[in-house]
Amino acid sequence: MLTGKQKRYLRGLGHPLKAVITIGKGDINESLIKETTEALAAHELIKVKMLDSCLVDRHEAAAELAESCNAEVAQVLGRTFLLYKRSDKPAIELPAEKGSKKTSAK
Repeated sequence: MLTGKQKRYLRGLGHPLKAVITIGKGDINESLIKETTEALAAHELIKVKMLDSCLVDRHEAAAELAESCNAEVAQVLGRTFLLYKRSDKPAIELPAEKGSKKTSAK
């Protein structure tokens, strides 16, 4: 589960990204899930765009696709959302979770 600080960090990284997945009239199907899983494995953080022809609610689509790909929703903004899935060899280093900060002895 991503913390608020981690989601903010990912939103900053995701802002300049171009959408690599597009959901159209076909809605969410097996081929879209496979394509999204492959994109997440390659990039960790991806932007997904929903076309006007997509009849599914944007929050439902983001949640369904994230669950299907074992990913997390970092942001839903308009008809675009960010998905994040930590890779085996992570390229993105998320900010530390609250309470796990390292303390230095003086």
